[in-house]
Amino acid sequence: MAVYTPGSLVNARGRDWVVLPGGDDDFLIVRPLGGREDETAAILTNLEPVRQASFPPPSADDAGDAVSARLLRTALRIGFRSTAGPFRSLAGLAVEPRPYQLVPLLMAMRLETVRLLIADDVGIGKTIEAGLIAAELLAQGAVNRLTVLCGPALAEQWQEELRGKFHIDAELVLPSTVKQLERNVIGDDRSIFDHYPYTVVSTDFIKSPRRRDEFLQSCPELVIVDEAHTCVADGGSGAATLRYELLRRIAERPDRHLLLVTATPHSGKEEGFRNLIGLLDPELATVDLETRAGRERLARHMVQRRRGDIISYLGKTTFPERRETREERYHLGDEYHRLVRRVLAYAKETVADASGDRLRQRVRYWSVLALLRALASSPRAAAATLRKRAKVAESETPEEADRIGRATVLDLADDEANESVDVLPGADDVAEDDRSERARLLRFAREADALAGDKDAKLAKLDEVVQGLLADGFDPIVFCRFIDTAEYVAEHLRASLGQAATVECVTGTLPPGEREARIDELSRTEGRHVLVATDCLSEGVNLQDTFQAVVHYDLAWNPTRHEQREGRVDRFGQVRDVVRAVTMIGADNVIDEIVMRVLLRKHEAIRRRLGVSVPVPNSSNLLVEALMEELLTSGGERWEQLPLNLSTGDLHREWESSADREKASRTKFAQAGIKPDEVAREIEEIRASLGSNDEIERFVRDSLEALGSSLTDEEYGFTAVTATLPAGLRDTLPPGHPQPLPFHRHMPAPRRHAHLDRTDPAVAAIARYVLDSALDPTTPGPRPARRCGVMRTAAVQRRTTLLLARFRMHLELPVRGGVKQLVAEEAQVLAFRGRPDDPQWLPPEEVEALLSAEPAANIPAELARDDLERLLVPGDDGRPALLARLEPALNAQAAAVAERLRASHARVREASRQSGAARITVTPHTPVDLLGIYVYLPASAGGL
Repeated sequence: MAVYTPGSLVNARGRDWVVLPGGDDDFLIVRPLGGREDETAAILTNLEPVRQASFPPPSADDAGDAVSARLLRTALRIGFRSTAGPFRSLAGLAVEPRPYQLVPLLMAMRLETVRLLIADDVGIGKTIEAGLIAAELLAQGAVNRLTVLCGPALAEQWQEELRGKFHIDAELVLPSTVKQLERNVIGDDRSIFDHYPYTVVSTDFIKSPRRRDEFLQSCPELVIVDEAHTCVADGGSGAATLRYELLRRIAERPDRHLLLVTATPHSGKEEGFRNLIGLLDPELATVDLETRAGRERLARHMVQRRRGDIISYLGKTTFPERRETREERYHLGDEYHRLVRRVLAYAKETVADASGDRLRQRVRYWSVLALLRALASSPRAAAATLRKRAKVAESETPEEADRIGRATVLDLADDEANESVDVLPGADDVAEDDRSERARLLRFAREADALAGDKDAKLAKLDEVVQGLLADGFDPIVFCRFIDTAEYVAEHLRASLGQAATVECVTGTLPPGEREARIDELSRTEGRHVLVATDCLSEGVNLQDTFQAVVHYDLAWNPTRHEQREGRVDRFGQVRDVVRAVTMIGADNVIDEIVMRVLLRKHEAIRRRLGVSVPVPNSSNLLVEALMEELLTSGGERWEQLPLNLSTGDLHREWESSADREKASRTKFAQAGIKPDEVAREIEEIRASLGSNDEIERFVRDSLEALGSSLTDEEYGFTAVTATLPAGLRDTLPPGHPQPLPFHRHMPAPRRHAHLDRTDPAVAAIARYVLDSALDPTTPGPRPARRCGVMRTAAVQRRTTLLLARFRMHLELPVRGGVKQLVAEEAQVLAFRGRPDDPQWLPPEEVEALLSAEPAANIPAELARDDLERLLVPGDDGRPALLARLEPALNAQAAAVAERLRASHARVREASRQSGAARITVTPHTPVDLLGIYVYLPASAGGL
């Protein structure tokens, strides 16, 4: 019985196949020669005839013109989906990873089961880092399905990142989509997670016990958790406990790959951090991280680079060089200040009311605190709050009232379903029949209404701040706490700025897709821009392309929220050297003074000293709450009258201690031992072998025009009429594309449009058609590429022959417990001067230049055929004499390709500190597949 080794060529079912690893004597696992991984098949050798095959040479009767070699070479390179190099996924990526973004991927390659905490700073690219790992695991076949768990506001962004950069087409699983997805599932016993291999799921939707259990039964092999710090149980809310229980159950299966993504892995609570890292390795929950052994154990599973690490590594980056911060103080004005004093007096009376049970008292406390926040925000927010019933009135226990109150008032945003709570909590918690109380609240509301506009000193100060930023060339984002305030501010700025700037408003009332659409439309308008937003945009949204400044119109009662706001513009990719952040403070507002002195100024001081934000200790929430209670129960109205300076000092000492620990741990988890520079060179070589974007655009243009399309140049690229293309190509283009089909040079391309990169489905379809039609002379209609040709050109002085060769290789890579076998293909263009029996091989740079050579004259088809026939005349063994003469040189080239590939795998292993580099083997299969032969003759006949 014949034995077919992986990488060898066989013929069955009327076509040629490459043998893949994993078969045995009874059946072969095969892939069509040059085909995709999803075309893999199994052949039962006892039932179907199988024979050894060799790749046929081109025919002299099928000669092409001057561009044939270039088109065929590019079509072949675009067709590769798994590279021969150490990273199988690179051929399928539409993103160029920066070298430092390879570090998590290298760490993942060291782990049999990937369990990583990616804790890089805001703006470094955690989504791309997680996507690289996911794409590589899919390309290697280690996983077939994946799920991303995230907040609902980030779901569409994750979907777009996976689709646009990694060509992973994931379905959104949200309350608004789940019913339709379930209707599409075929089979009563299958879940949507069986039916859809790639999903992006709202963590809070799936955490409920009923949904959780269904998900766990069909949970994919790879789970990515975004904002993982919100999913730890640390004695906090019930929502966090449910999320943690979900993750704990996911992590229970030891072979499941798990990526935890967060910029704030340690929120100040040791218990929460331990629970988080315990998901990666149960022993990490209790290991002593103060010892070297404990830190090294965690370092195998955690990467954390701060901006300073990236700057020191890259030297020059597109991070801003500095962030200029300042405070702008304003005075409320007499009328507004009188209203504040009267409402504060009302609040104190309400809190002092001992009637009712403890639940009613806690409801009253949080309601009046929310009222004071709204009053400090804007007259409109205050008026609306006074007219609404408090959200905490729905509580059933005092503890529940405290939990909801803290989340909404202290900016904890504990439940990610709330995203960031920009709705008004309200203050009207009185009974329906309490007319006197209601009348008092409504009078306050009418007074607040009267203060809107010209009497609002805060709004006037904002005018001054925004106009100053615009005059200095900064486009600002104005962050407000409440929807009513954001809409109020946006209306005012539109009127006051007029034609000086375009103003847009984005709040939590808009679904995530519409938020992005509004921001995108604003960024495309000419002139200066102002975006007014609530904290629904403070996380996970990249705004650095359009904006360079942040204005905190309302103070956040949590420094992390302030940092998140400023992180929308102060991040990687910001083209400005300087960004600005302006914080507006009520000079005669005691609540603003409490928040600024206790939290925000200390946070800013630590950030400036370390170059990184350190999470505020958890005790800060208790301290702010204590200060507010003191304010509401004491007779004083000023900060200086609150006797809590000792506690403030304790908080700051705790904070400084956290900062010192952060500074000490930075270098350890920056993974300085890994050498991404060496790996980056490997990736650069692989990407170069796959073709540049300029080469791909030229290929698409030439192919479409040769196939009968009409092209129209556009600012973004060009459009192509597809109705006139051959039916075989039209049928493989993505369904539902516009007519004509737009091709974009830059990402992101709108949905159903094409992007000029090798991984785009439309580009891949064109390449596949060009390659298949070149290999099959019976293809009806135009065939842009041919496997042979002859031309005269001034680029050569002597007869020069180009060979388009495909190398097939069998790799054996050591893994834990054995050896992993792979089959890889690589295409190269080789060239020699002179006759085949005495070839003078050209260096790669000269070969590349010849591919761009222009013909000096057309050679009649019959003369070209005669020249090619002399090269392709069969010898005694039936093979062309040319191949027989060149076979030793081609075999030597195949051996060189195999050794280069082995060395590349070894270097990556060494750079990532993996073992087994010496045991890697790469075996080339011969004879080499000769896809194309092209003869270049000198421009004058004398050079023959």
